[in-house]
Amino acid sequence: MAPDRAAGLAECARSLADGEVTARELVERALARIEATQPTLNAFRLVRAEAALAEADAADKELTAGVRRPLLGVPVAVKDDMDVAGEPTAFGCRGDFPPKAEDGEAVRRLRASGAIVIGKTNTCELGQWPFTEGPAFGATRNPWHPGHTPGGSSGGSAAAVAAGLVPAALGSDGAGSVRIPASWTHLIGIKPQRGRISTWPRPESFQGITVNGTLARTVADAALLLDAASGNHDGDLHRPPALRVSDAVGRDPGRLRIALSLKPPFTALPARLDPVVRAKVLALAERLTALGHVVEEAEPRYGQIGLTFIPRATVGLAERVRDVPFPDLLDRRTRDAARLGRLLDGAPLRAARRAEATLHRRIGALFDTYDVLLAPTTAAPPPRIGAMVDLNGFGTDRAMIAACPYAWPWNILGWPGVNVPAGLVGDGLPVGAQLLGPANSEPLLVSLAAQLEADLRWHEAWPPHEAPANSPAT
Repeated sequence: MAPDRAAGLAECARSLADGEVTARELVERALARIEATQPTLNAFRLVRAEAALAEADAADKELTAGVRRPLLGVPVAVKDDMDVAGEPTAFGCRGDFPPKAEDGEAVRRLRASGAIVIGKTNTCELGQWPFTEGPAFGATRNPWHPGHTPGGSSGGSAAAVAAGLVPAALGSDGAGSVRIPASWTHLIGIKPQRGRISTWPRPESFQGITVNGTLARTVADAALLLDAASGNHDGDLHRPPALRVSDAVGRDPGRLRIALSLKPPFTALPARLDPVVRAKVLALAERLTALGHVVEEAEPRYGQIGLTFIPRATVGLAERVRDVPFPDLLDRRTRDAARLGRLLDGAPLRAARRAEATLHRRIGALFDTYDVLLAPTTAAPPPRIGAMVDLNGFGTDRAMIAACPYAWPWNILGWPGVNVPAGLVGDGLPVGAQLLGPANSEPLLVSLAAQLEADLRWHEAWPPHEAPANSPAT
């Protein structure tokens, strides 16, 4: 495996188990890659160099003793909204945050699988926006085109995986925050069923719209990380039936009926599908037809689903703002949205949450006829660095909805979705498409994504260049 780019997650685990490489070697290589790219790509908020090396030495002792665990000795990254014992969780905010006493449940399960958390990746302030920039850490850049954002809010995780700094990473998805950066960095991004990966120490995250998910270069690696991180804490509010998603990677999905949806769900602000993205999604639909599936245009009955999103998102944000040690340092857009959330925390929130059952029935009726929904992940290619960071609240909302109107409804529903690469547009900018399903449909979505991957071989492409030296992260 080349020292300048990480091998895949499964490949690393196999090489470690077979004695072809040591955990210390893998961690040292990852640390060298991070150090070389941090001044430009700026994927990490913090790097656990000393701790990760010590954990690698402990893993090597276990491997030598014949111990085998799924990810024993493999370095991975997690988004900086997840607690890692001994480290702060700043979640994109400015100020000094106290170290956490315990791992969050998702991190605890990763460690139980043997994985080594090499660092915490950058995210925009409290995960609100589809870019990864801010005064707390500068700008995280897209390895495919450093003048553009990798997306957000899991942009640091996406940049780290796309550049080959780590083989896979955890992110979180509250309105597409795994799928959007996966789309814009040519990765697989799995947003699992709500509760599949625990959000503990929070019983749920952002009033249930945010879930933890995985980013990787291949379907198999994304599914492997999902299985390692999955499971529940006793305090979790959402506890779906257990699944082993990796088993679906090599499984023939059968002949599926696939609904193609190109129309953005209703929002109060305008959104239009860029013709270059439309063409790539249609080309993916043609490949699915060539693989034997039936693909037909059909639109889910979304209705005014956005009216249920705003109370949940803003009340969830207000809850996070209450926990920030230095609220005066927050972006004005954050404070204004939290103020709205405090106003909506009552009857509007209760009505929004009650509406979910009705939405399940109405939108779920699509799956009486179709097995999977195919839709764009974003309406546009990744914007340039700085395009949204200095806008006011309304301007940010307008730009965000124009670029990313497709992902958020599945957060209201709590159902799984998988971003798959759809190709490059313009000056080598990645775009993606979503495979969306009903409750607990991760195995079917993963099986279909793996079939597409075997056909299109998207994982063989790497970014043509890293961030140049004259593109500082700040």
